[in-house]
Amino acid sequence: MTCPVPGTALPPSISSLFWDCDASRVDWERDREFVVGRVLTAGGWNAGRWVRAQVGDAGLRAWIERHRGRGMSPQRLRFWQLVLDLDASEVGRWIADRRGEPWGERAARG
Repeated sequence: MTCPVPGTALPPSISSLFWDCDASRVDWERDREFVVGRVLTAGGWNAGRWVRAQVGDAGLRAWIERHRGRGMSPQRLRFWQLVLDLDASEVGRWIADRRGEPWGERAARG
Protein backbone atom coordinates (compact mmCIF):
# COMPACT_ATOMS: atom_id res chain seq x y z
CA MET A 1 0.00 0.00 0.00
CA THR A 2 1.14 3.50 -0.65
CA CYS A 3 0.93 6.24 1.94
CA PRO A 4 -1.93 8.70 1.54
CA VAL A 5 -1.63 12.45 1.01
CA PRO A 6 -1.96 15.00 3.88
CA GLY A 7 -5.25 15.00 5.78
CA THR A 8 -7.06 14.75 9.11
CA ALA A 9 -4.80 13.35 11.84
CA LEU A 10 -5.49 10.01 13.45
CA PRO A 11 -5.36 9.43 17.22
CA PRO A 12 -1.78 9.05 18.53
CA SER A 13 -2.44 5.43 19.53
CA ILE A 14 -3.18 4.61 15.88
CA SER A 15 -0.57 6.85 14.29
CA SER A 16 2.25 4.59 15.43
CA LEU A 17 0.98 1.90 13.04
CA PHE A 18 1.98 4.10 10.12
CA TRP A 19 5.70 3.82 10.79
CA ASP A 20 6.49 3.59 7.09
CA CYS A 21 4.89 6.91 6.17
CA ASP A 22 4.05 10.28 7.66
CA ALA A 23 0.99 9.56 9.82
CA SER A 24 -0.04 13.21 9.60
CA ARG A 25 -0.77 12.55 5.92
CA VAL A 26 -3.38 9.90 6.68
CA ASP A 27 -6.98 11.12 6.55
CA TRP A 28 -9.58 8.88 8.18
CA GLU A 29 -12.44 9.91 5.89
CA ARG A 30 -10.50 9.62 2.65
CA ASP A 31 -8.19 6.71 3.58
CA ARG A 32 -10.59 4.57 5.62
CA GLU A 33 -9.81 1.40 3.63
CA PHE A 34 -6.06 1.87 4.16
CA VAL A 35 -6.48 2.62 7.87
CA VAL A 36 -8.82 -0.30 8.56
CA GLY A 37 -6.43 -2.64 6.78
CA ARG A 38 -3.42 -1.41 8.69
CA VAL A 39 -5.20 -1.70 12.04
CA LEU A 40 -6.51 -5.19 11.29
CA THR A 41 -3.17 -6.47 10.05
CA ALA A 42 -0.82 -4.78 12.54
CA GLY A 43 -2.78 -3.11 15.35
CA GLY A 44 -3.03 -4.19 18.95
CA TRP A 45 -5.98 -4.40 21.29
CA ASN A 46 -6.54 -0.63 21.63
CA ALA A 47 -6.23 -0.02 17.90
CA GLY A 48 -8.71 -2.82 17.24
CA ARG A 49 -11.17 -1.33 19.71
CA TRP A 50 -10.76 2.10 18.09
CA VAL A 51 -11.36 0.90 14.53
CA ARG A 52 -14.27 -1.26 15.66
CA ALA A 53 -15.88 1.82 17.22
CA GLN A 54 -15.35 3.74 13.96
CA VAL A 55 -16.76 1.26 11.43
CA GLY A 56 -18.65 -1.26 13.54
CA ASP A 57 -18.66 -5.01 13.28
CA ALA A 58 -20.37 -4.98 9.88
CA GLY A 59 -17.68 -2.70 8.46
CA LEU A 60 -14.87 -4.86 9.79
CA ARG A 61 -16.55 -8.04 8.59
CA ALA A 62 -16.99 -6.51 5.12
CA TRP A 63 -13.32 -5.44 4.94
CA ILE A 64 -12.07 -8.90 5.97
CA GLU A 65 -14.39 -10.70 3.55
CA ARG A 66 -13.61 -8.31 0.68
CA HIS A 67 -9.86 -8.82 1.17
CA ARG A 68 -10.14 -12.47 2.21
CA GLY A 69 -8.09 -11.62 5.29
CA ARG A 70 -5.09 -10.55 3.18
CA GLY A 71 -2.16 -9.46 5.33
CA MET A 72 -3.63 -10.91 8.51
CA SER A 73 -1.90 -13.73 10.31
CA PRO A 74 -3.88 -16.94 10.83
CA GLN A 75 -4.10 -16.08 14.53
CA ARG A 76 -5.57 -12.64 13.79
CA LEU A 77 -8.00 -14.10 11.29
CA ARG A 78 -9.18 -16.69 13.80
CA PHE A 79 -9.53 -13.99 16.49
CA TRP A 80 -11.70 -11.79 14.24
CA GLN A 81 -13.58 -14.88 13.05
CA LEU A 82 -14.74 -15.41 16.63
CA VAL A 83 -15.38 -11.74 17.40
CA LEU A 84 -17.25 -11.01 14.16
CA ASP A 85 -18.86 -14.44 13.67
CA LEU A 86 -17.13 -15.04 10.32
CA ASP A 87 -17.66 -18.39 8.62
CA ALA A 88 -14.99 -20.74 10.03
CA SER A 89 -14.69 -22.84 6.88
CA GLU A 90 -14.21 -19.75 4.73
CA VAL A 91 -11.52 -18.39 7.04
CA GLY A 92 -9.89 -21.80 6.93
CA ARG A 93 -9.85 -21.67 3.11
CA TRP A 94 -8.20 -18.23 3.14
CA ILE A 95 -5.50 -19.54 5.44
CA ALA A 96 -5.02 -22.72 3.40
CA ASP A 97 -4.85 -20.75 0.13
CA ARG A 98 -1.88 -18.82 1.48
CA ARG A 99 0.09 -21.95 2.30
CA GLY A 100 1.09 -22.22 -1.34
CA GLU A 101 2.61 -18.73 -1.30
CA PRO A 102 6.16 -18.21 0.04
CA TRP A 103 5.16 -15.57 2.61
CA GLY A 104 1.85 -17.31 3.25
CA GLU A 105 3.60 -20.45 4.42
CA ARG A 106 5.59 -18.44 6.94
CA ALA A 107 2.50 -16.65 8.23
CA ALA A 108 0.48 -19.86 8.40
CA ARG A 109 3.07 -21.40 10.72
CA GLY A 110 2.67 -18.36 12.97
